[in-house]
Amino acid sequence: VQLQASGGGLVQAGGSLRLSCLVSGRSSRNYGMGWFRQAPGQEREFIASISWGGGSTDYGDSVKGRFTISRDNAKNTVYLQMNSLKPEDTAVYYCAAGDRGPNAARYAYWGQGTQVTVSS
Repeated sequence: VQLQASGGGLVQAGGSLRLSCLVSGRSSRNYGMGWFRQAPGQEREFIASISWGGGSTDYGDSVKGRFTISRDNAKNTVYLQMNSLKPEDTAVYYCAAGDRGPNAARYAYWGQGTQVTVSS
């Protein structure tokens, strides 16, 4: 299973970005999916996860109400819509496949990461 994250970039505070994670090698419907991020010098942080069917989602406290995770299993793609971005959202964002929830150890597959930079 390979994961390809894309959609990162530079955006001003208050702006929006949508990240995508394309799953290949096996259908994405087999997996719960998650997004994590890591800023320089900081630990990896859970952002959001979604069940294999899309019916259940979880969010980290720092992004609740601003970020939305969704998936399109027909396209083997998971999305992270990020609104009202803040400079503290700056990090490398990783998608992961496996289970659901904030425990990174429950995800077996990881993408390469996409950089998100929010300027003030």
